[in-house]
Amino acid sequence: MLKGKKVLITGGTGSLGTALTHRLLKEDVSIVRIYSRDEWKQTQMQEKIPDKRLRFLIGDIREKDRLSRAMEDIDIVFHTAALKHVPVAEYNPFEAIKTNVFGTQNVIESCLDNEVKMALAIGTDKAVSPLNTYGATKLLMERMFTAANFYKGAHKTDFLCVRYGNVLGSRGSVVPKFIEQMQNGGKITITDPRMTRFNITMKQAVDLIFRAIKNGKDGEVFIPKLKAYTVDELKNAIIEIAGKKIQVQKIPIRPGEKFHETLINKDEIAYTFESKDDYIIRSPGVETLSDVKSRNLKKVKFTESYSSDKVQLISKQELKNIILKEKLL
Repeated sequence: MLKGKKVLITGGTGSLGTALTHRLLKEDVSIVRIYSRDEWKQTQMQEKIPDKRLRFLIGDIREKDRLSRAMEDIDIVFHTAALKHVPVAEYNPFEAIKTNVFGTQNVIESCLDNEVKMALAIGTDKAVSPLNTYGATKLLMERMFTAANFYKGAHKTDFLCVRYGNVLGSRGSVVPKFIEQMQNGGKITITDPRMTRFNITMKQAVDLIFRAIKNGKDGEVFIPKLKAYTVDELKNAIIEIAGKKIQVQKIPIRPGEKFHETLINKDEIAYTFESKDDYIIRSPGVETLSDVKSRNLKKVKFTESYSSDKVQLISKQELKNIILKEKLL
């Protein structure tokens, strides 16, 4: 499916964009265009991945003309660009809207204008019953992508989404924060040790994206089947690996922060099916029985939301193994 294809990644210098680039280059793609506004990160990435198939384009998804030019002759677009930090979006809501909402509109319309074959957007658990500004903008991003399949008219672009929580060890997530605090000789700060988070590694996130572009259609949202962990167990695992006695300080919950992550809310269950590895939310009005049967999809049996406090928790030892395997510490 990817052999010989031309690919563009918005926000391609981020943690996910970098991991996705490494994987795409192994798939014998023709070109990978990295589209982002950070020239320093592009320079670093170019030095670390000296591959002649890489193209680095400076640009912002807020600027439709530049974005559309970058998409010329592109087959597949991965839309990862966003303002992602909850407090940043909370205190800069208009900027979050410009990037996450208007920027997404530019991505969709540029895909249609250039007859891109497939576009996949990276969603987040925070878009599910959103509590904060970031989540609200990402909900709109996801809805715009799924609704684009009705909006596109005669254009052939397939629009899909994936949805998951924070990737373990990604930039801005809790593991690098704990590690930085330890390295600086300070205390580890946590909000509430009982908080739970879905456990997903960068490899699992990229695998999910590949399953979605291989199997997805008609505005579907792919959500991985995951286990979860408590913030307390994660903290204990990191401290034990470090082999140091580290003080822990409790701090207030950040503005807009959720106690548990939710990946499917109760209202979405009616449109949710499952495969071996994923849950798949289908757009209302497009689910056909024959299509579901041909793909061996089954209606989900759970009746409550799919959230991190309702799935199997992984142990401290399992977390330690994952942290060491992923070389996060």
